[in-house]
Amino acid sequence: MLMATPRQRERVLRQRAALVEEISRIGWILPGSITDRFTRCGNPACRCRTQPPQLHGPYPTWTRKVDNRTITRTLTPEQAEHLRPWLDNNRRLRRLLTELEALSLQAVEDTEGWAQK
Repeated sequence: MLMATPRQRERVLRQRAALVEEISRIGWILPGSITDRFTRCGNPACRCRTQPPQLHGPYPTWTRKVDNRTITRTLTPEQAEHLRPWLDNNRRLRRLLTELEALSLQAVEDTEGWAQK
């Protein structure tokens, strides 16, 4: 039994088309995040061992999960600036896919006449 009205179907189709269009415009994507790390070296006489410590850094690092393991790579500042938009694109893509999934669930419930629980 179909429950969605033509107006509801048209609205959902417009929303879907807008989401798909936005997804198609996303460029390169990378998972993970970039953070600045500060470290201590092995030299016992270094300023990083004083109180309060004056740590070395900042060193930009890219961290991500691969096969359930955390992988970290130290980047140059130039690499970090180059890759940040790719990481932003990944977050944006995930948000858009979540919206598309919710819209799809709504569409199937409307078309099939299933009540949301």
